[in-house]
Amino acid sequence: MPGLMNPGVPVPKSGMFTDLDIYLFKQGDHFRLYEKLGSHCITLEDVKGTWFSVWAPNAVSVSVIGEFNYWDATVHALCLRDDGSGIWEGFIADVTVGATYKYSILSRDGKTADKGDPFALYWEKPPLTASRVWELDHAWNDADWMRVRGEKNRLNAPFSIYEVHLGSWRRVPEEGNRSLTYREMAEWLPRYLVELNFTHVEFMPVTEHPFYGSWGYETIGYFAPTARYGPPEDFMLLVDTLHQQGIGVILDWVPAHFPADAHGLGHFDGTFLYEHADPRQGYQPDWHSSLFNYGRNEVRAFLTSSALFWLDKYHIDGLRIDAVTSMLYLDYGRKEGEWIPNRNGGRENLDAVTFLRNLNDAIYRDYPDTQTFAEESTAWPMVSRPANFGGLGFGLKWNMGWMHDTLEYFSENPINRKYHHTQIIFSIWYAFSENFVLPLSHDEVVYGKGSLIGKMSCDELSAINLFEGGLGGFLQNR
Repeated sequence: MPGLMNPGVPVPKSGMFTDLDIYLFKQGDHFRLYEKLGSHCITLEDVKGTWFSVWAPNAVSVSVIGEFNYWDATVHALCLRDDGSGIWEGFIADVTVGATYKYSILSRDGKTADKGDPFALYWEKPPLTASRVWELDHAWNDADWMRVRGEKNRLNAPFSIYEVHLGSWRRVPEEGNRSLTYREMAEWLPRYLVELNFTHVEFMPVTEHPFYGSWGYETIGYFAPTARYGPPEDFMLLVDTLHQQGIGVILDWVPAHFPADAHGLGHFDGTFLYEHADPRQGYQPDWHSSLFNYGRNEVRAFLTSSALFWLDKYHIDGLRIDAVTSMLYLDYGRKEGEWIPNRNGGRENLDAVTFLRNLNDAIYRDYPDTQTFAEESTAWPMVSRPANFGGLGFGLKWNMGWMHDTLEYFSENPINRKYHHTQIIFSIWYAFSENFVLPLSHDEVVYGKGSLIGKMSCDELSAINLFEGGLGGFLQNR
């Protein structure tokens, strides 16, 4: 059975963290935590194995459990660092790539929870819930794209973005109607996008998620592409292939909320660690999910590290930040008396504002040739203006008002449209207040809302002609 250094022995100097790492982590300014926390295959004193480290400051004890020790929490206990960081760590010999594991965490109330690794690079395929020891290994062939992507991603460059949910874009009927794998997607999707003259593709969240019906928006693994369609290297291949065809890749990323599944971030060390303790701040009733505590330094570092991880390791060209509105307003989705005002008595989430500004600053500092997109549906000012000018620092903002006005206009009977032309032109009044993207969101075709063609008040052939000649041409010209 794989061995661990004796629990009572101090952590050796070969641990993953330096004093600077710990300082930056405590300050909330360590944005490469994926290089330190989680599981990392190393050689320690000529012995190959894996170094595990996890943040659980309020735990009584933390052990690594997995197939290698028959899921026995008494075998491989981790050591708590003595620097006040709340990080538990240790080396387990002979545990290598592919091993499944969890952290068995004993909390102060005497309860034990088996948690997946927040920094896992790969998870078991749902509904299984364990993390996997993994190393990212892909020989990238997109150097030509990476050299010019700054020009392709400029604010005044043409953008035509195709939104994709990987699990439903194309199926294999002869094999039980299964979804395509990342590798199969790499064979079909790039050619399809080139043929239709799209410049970018936007993937609905690929981050690991337990509930398929959430389309990925209930993220549980912030550093891992979902195992449903293959290993991480296959997703890298998909991105690489798209880049070789001149297609930029935008990833939906969800720092607003997370699910309450028992193996996830919720109540991680027996306390409300990643989320607020008070449900008026830490629970979103609309989605039945938990809300991040942006006032905690380590949580901000965790989320920012996740964002930079995808730009760093997966060559992602842009992040579309989901549900920004819910982050900005403390009363989002709540009735009077169900939320707590900020220190000034207002409804603005000041901690979230600070987080978003710092996030965008970090992204554009380290990856100036990428873009961030805000899904924000209110009149919050200067969303796509630099933080040092009082903005939120995003590169672009989704124009939700234009989308709703346009869809309502085309849903009108053609005879009546002449009375509704103001809907199609109203957005010009505010079109230059932000750097806008004109979206047609997946949210507008689900829950019985109907497809774009189905919204047209005419027969299907006429709707196709109208869409291709009218709205389709308008979008292409934009």
